[in-house]
Amino acid sequence: MRATLIGINYAPEPTGIAPYTAGAADGLTAVGHQVVVLTGYPHYPWWRIADGYTGWRRKELINGTRVLRLRHPVFAGGGLAGRSLMEAAFGWRAVTASWHSPDVVLAVTPALLSTAAIVAKARLTRRPVVVWVQDIYTLSAAETGLAARAAKAIRWVESWTLRNATRVVVIHDRFAKFVISSLGVDPASVDVVRNWTHLAQASPRSADTRKGHGWDAADIVVLHAGNMGAKQNLDSVVRASQLAAQQGSRVHFVLLGDGHRRKMLEAMGPNPNLQFIDPLDDVEFSSTLASADILLVNELPGMTEMSVPSKLTSYFNTGLPVLAAVDSGSVTADEITLSGGGLRVDPDDPTALLAAAEKLGTDPELARTYGTAGSAYRHTALAAETAVTGLAASLERAQSGH
Repeated sequence: MRATLIGINYAPEPTGIAPYTAGAADGLTAVGHQVVVLTGYPHYPWWRIADGYTGWRRKELINGTRVLRLRHPVFAGGGLAGRSLMEAAFGWRAVTASWHSPDVVLAVTPALLSTAAIVAKARLTRRPVVVWVQDIYTLSAAETGLAARAAKAIRWVESWTLRNATRVVVIHDRFAKFVISSLGVDPASVDVVRNWTHLAQASPRSADTRKGHGWDAADIVVLHAGNMGAKQNLDSVVRASQLAAQQGSRVHFVLLGDGHRRKMLEAMGPNPNLQFIDPLDDVEFSSTLASADILLVNELPGMTEMSVPSKLTSYFNTGLPVLAAVDSGSVTADEITLSGGGLRVDPDDPTALLAAAEKLGTDPELARTYGTAGSAYRHTALAAETAVTGLAASLERAQSGH
């Protein structure tokens, strides 16, 4: 099968969707499919083009897969207007570039506007197209309080895009229910394929890594990895670190990564119980995660359906307990319950967050129980091989018209 994968995010971006688009291409190539990738220039989570990526277009060979990069604008801060312009620009470049005569196209959303353009071209050229949904824009608009007119426009575009795709792949059962019941997608065309950890093997806990980051053996290190944007609500984590400092707590909060709200978070003021670490390569990232004590997921209150945090797959890979400051009815809370991999507290409650961290940090048996359960869940439900098989099956069904 010849497949063209089109998505704005790809390796070497270290976080977000890129590890999955790159992993899917690698996995499909490894099992014998011919894959070509059309993607953007690396820009996430920094919201600027990565150093060394110049020119209007760029061809690469990555792990045996042909990759064509198409340059697009990137606007600092990642706001709605800037993101929309970036998506539209990438979409124009993607639909005017050669798709290399594929049997089927796999389009990844985000980015929604570029995916809509890809679906439109696929319909005009009678080419089967599968849309792989990593985040649902309609839910994002509702849960982050976007203006009603903009939210309505987003819903229309997303509904049209998914209804006009040959097939739709979503990453969670609750996503499937939403796109069917709220966006009008035919249930027979929807497949669920879970994300996986892009870190092949868990790193061992490392005293050298802890020392390198300035963590004492007695510190209870609570680490949040990934994007620092609005939906992560990391203001609450900074406030919890301030409480920890006031109380002389051993809990040490670490924010690893980047994003458009990082400078604002840093401006809330330094304290000895808070640390920022820049994005790391896969080896350092894996070692740093494994060398923490607790791994944190933090979300805005009211964010119940918007996304499945990609960091959870990497978190479960470590065998460490997960602390989730999320709504009880959220997809993330469901994942914590289903995996048995950690504790949940209400979001935007720094006191509860600090108390839960101290509980996990001072009860090694409880922490070990959660970590073991999360690791088992990662190896059964979140295996890369299972995901690649599911994606390939969806592409083949689209190709055959089923």
